[in-house]
Amino acid sequence: MGQQETNQKALKGKLDLRALLRVETGLHIGASSDFAPIGAVDSPFLRDPLTKQPILPGSSLKGKVRTLLARSFAEGYFLNKIEDDAEEICRLFGQAAKGSAGGRPARLQFYDIRMTEESFARFSAMELDTYIGEIKWENAIDRLTAGANPRQIERVPAGTEFDFRLVYNIESQEELMPDMELLAAGLQLLQMDYLGGHGSRGYGRVSLHGFSAECFSPGGRPAVEEAELRRVEEVLEKGGRSA
Repeated sequence: MGQQETNQKALKGKLDLRALLRVETGLHIGASSDFAPIGAVDSPFLRDPLTKQPILPGSSLKGKVRTLLARSFAEGYFLNKIEDDAEEICRLFGQAAKGSAGGRPARLQFYDIRMTEESFARFSAMELDTYIGEIKWENAIDRLTAGANPRQIERVPAGTEFDFRLVYNIESQEELMPDMELLAAGLQLLQMDYLGGHGSRGYGRVSLHGFSAECFSPGGRPAVEEAELRRVEEVLEKGGRSA
């Protein structure tokens, strides 16, 4: 297959982007409770199957940031289909194949993120409702009968910190900074919105800070000079201060 027939582009290097994600209000990203025993929490949060610590899945982060950016780009009253996202968004988040046409790989690779060691040491020593979790009791009130339907929602406690990480594929030097500016805008929107469920009731507020950027290039010459790496950090840090 010739180069003109594929959406795969040459890889000039990779940027390793890291930051600290702090949970500002109790956060809930749900896990299945189909086989929960009697007396268990109605809606538990997602945990690492090995450590049982809370985990924030990369799919949730990617989907939320992409949707917020797509909504900000939308021209009409309704959000467009994902295959009709703006070119800049597809460049960062990828595009599914259409018929016989090939898809476009995402330049961003998100990670499932886990608690920092310091945060784990702090919260594992506390007497919490569950293991590194809190229980939020809520009542759904029937408008007609005024009857209450209580439920328990498990949340990651406010103050918990996670090691945030992204990897960015460098395919075009000219598009690097525009891509970083768009990513920063998406992260800023995230911090002015929420992550996980029940955000309209105050759940899931997060903040991001302490960004760092490192470049890996397979050749001898770095794909991104040191001064440009610092610019990337500044752009992302600016987007991380919105909360």
